[in-house]
Amino acid sequence: MQTELETAMLNVELGDELTYNVKPLLHEIRHALAKLLNDEGPTVIDLRSLPLAPGEEEKLLNTLGHGEVHASLNALGPTEVVETGYPGVWVVLHYNTDREVIGKFIEVCDIPDLLRSQQDDIREGLEQLQSGLA
Repeated sequence: MQTELETAMLNVELGDELTYNVKPLLHEIRHALAKLLNDEGPTVIDLRSLPLAPGEEEKLLNTLGHGEVHASLNALGPTEVVETGYPGVWVVLHYNTDREVIGKFIEVCDIPDLLRSQQDDIREGLEQLQSGLA
């Protein structure tokens, strides 16, 4: 039989309070935003590599909320890029062909690199446009 203390230690979700891993992650995101604003580069947090307790990922994502941008693309499999309620904080989800999540990241950046046009693609687009106009 569990003691009251053991039960409390296992129950990481205490009402609306931020749990043991959620609050430190939010602080990490806050530091990452400050770093981004100081031109110190982007930050990527791999949510699948963190030892989150049941419900913590959902609580983190609910706390971050939803912003104005939601992009879906198909590059080596389906991917969704969702801006959170905090500009500069993005959730990036990679799926396999069965729509199972195979990667889940929080990216703190101006725009995730996955959405940026690559120089080779731009060059190819220019060549196609030039040939179509010739």
